[in-house]
Amino acid sequence: MKEKHYRLKKLVEELKEKKGRHTELVSVYVPSGFNLNEIGNLIANEIALTQNVKSKTVRKNVISALTKIQQHLKLYKKTPQNGLAIFCGNVSEREGESEIELWSLEPPETVKTKLYWCDQKFETEPLEEMMKEKEVYGLVVLDRSEANFAILKGKKINILQNLDSIVPGKTRAGGQSAARYGRIREGMLNDFLKEIADCYKTVFSDEDIKGIIVGGPGPIKEKFVNENYLSEDLKKKIIGIKDTGYTGENGLHELLNRSQDLLEEAKISREKKVLKRFFEELQSESPKATYGIHDVKKAVELGAAETVLISEDLEWEEVEYMCDCGFGEKRFVRKDEKEDQKCKCGKALGIVGEMDIIEAMEEKAKQTGAEIEIISKDSSEGEQFYLMGGMGAILRFPVG
Repeated sequence: MKEKHYRLKKLVEELKEKKGRHTELVSVYVPSGFNLNEIGNLIANEIALTQNVKSKTVRKNVISALTKIQQHLKLYKKTPQNGLAIFCGNVSEREGESEIELWSLEPPETVKTKLYWCDQKFETEPLEEMMKEKEVYGLVVLDRSEANFAILKGKKINILQNLDSIVPGKTRAGGQSAARYGRIREGMLNDFLKEIADCYKTVFSDEDIKGIIVGGPGPIKEKFVNENYLSEDLKKKIIGIKDTGYTGENGLHELLNRSQDLLEEAKISREKKVLKRFFEELQSESPKATYGIHDVKKAVELGAAETVLISEDLEWEEVEYMCDCGFGEKRFVRKDEKEDQKCKCGKALGIVGEMDIIEAMEEKAKQTGAEIEIISKDSSEGEQFYLMGGMGAILRFPVG
């Protein structure tokens, strides 16, 4: 999924760079499960309406874009599982010239809204929403009177369960000694914290949960986390404890607002963990790691790569070349050098195909079961990794 979101990010960046000289850029979003014939009818109606546009140039370019979308839709027998996003229009930077390009994407997440939009820019907001962090975290707020459990996905809090306690307040019931009342009260609190622990284990058993944050007013949350109510495995999922003024739904939202630092640190810490292993392997006597684009490519092709690490800012591509002499091959080259490649015969090579470096490595890695980790420059380790070439691999076995 991470690789799909990377490709989505690159596409959005490319689309946002395209500007129409007039209202000639068409964006179409087809929701999951929607009938493609209805979209075809919508496009046909738009072609008919566009005949009324006064500007001959705009009319010609918009109709050309719509016709190209019509032809593209014929490639699908039915709407893909997550829906479809299509972008097409005249992206020529010169007035009076026409350069109709089309981009199509089956998004990594479900398209929920049908949209047709014609403007001087492509409508990318639905895709940008998909790019936002949507890893799943658990939230718990508790005190002596109640406990509330929720799942956080992106910015949406989904409340799972609420527990109410019968632990009495500090006011002592008549006729009881202070010590006896205190023991009863602590015993009931202990039972309530055990109930919370059982619920915690049940609602957060999903392995996809990246971490859990515990909050609440007062010291009960620390007692719950630090004493023997949770097994060590369950404690390991806790990434932080925060003070809140409330429990309940208000307390959960307050906990989220106070935990932005923890959520960002959790994302970066996962990258740091894999980079730490990579750097340690490089320094060992018999290193099971390598770096550099060509050495990593070799390791992947040999089946030696267990995990391939690639900086998301790497400015390389896999380019397929052909020469007039008949020679052809694929090369990993820097984007700013891809036009300057020479054949063995001395002639300039012509480009017949291009692929982003991460997509190319992902395709190769799938053939040998290697994992892909995309590394940001948000940490010092990520920055160091980028400066040493931006591509490395943790190996199953050393490669000479």
